Amino acid sequence: DKRSRKLDDNNQHLSIIEYPHLSVLDLVEAHDDYIEQFLVGTKTCLPNSVYLAVDYQVLKRVTQHFARNETRINCKKLRCLGLVGKCRIPKYVEQYFPHTKIL
Repeated sequence: DKRSRKLDDNNQHLSIIEYPHLSVLDLVEAHDDYIEQFLVGTKTCLPNSVYLAVDYQVLKRVTQHFARNETRINCKKLRCLGLVGKCRIPKYVEQYFPHTKIL
């Protein structure tokens, strides 16, 4: 929507936050905004070996049904993904996380 686009435009001048020593990221009870902060590649640079624990429905919203390009960069870097609230993982989710072990 227009509001989120305006916010994105206003934040383009901000530096990307790097977490070079981050290995575990538990966002199971986090608000959508925090999950977005960590997954959007223009906001945060994650190392290549992070374990992420997150609620499936929230992740689905933040990644716009696993089709959002802005979150794809950091999602490709995840080593392991613990999904809460989902029993069967759809093929398109596995494709969005190509190098990730999904638990």
